[in-house]
Amino acid sequence: MPGPGSHRPGHAHLPHLFHMNPTTARAGAFPRPRLRTPLKLHWHADMRTCEIVHPHGSIELNRSAGEILARCDGTRELDDIIGELEARFGVSGLAADVYRFIDEARRLGWID
Repeated sequence: MPGPGSHRPGHAHLPHLFHMNPTTARAGAFPRPRLRTPLKLHWHADMRTCEIVHPHGSIELNRSAGEILARCDGTRELDDIIGELEARFGVSGLAADVYRFIDEARRLGWID
């Protein structure tokens, strides 16, 4: 599964997510996102990066993307995920970035 940005076969890097321009996406468009089966999220030992592992390889992600996808388990509303991220990192205003990432992850077939 290809991802945005430069990549080599089976690998892709996403841009840093928490410093992007605002978007008009809405939380209602993404109720309770869930990482699609058979994809698995695997954190590297340094906990700065992770990867989505799939039957044909893996897709390398930055920590921001991993933190979002780790919460996409089908039990949380998108607004709850945003609230958790803002509390964890002590920042506000992440909604536009998270909406944009979720939209792209859904387009790429990573989440339902």
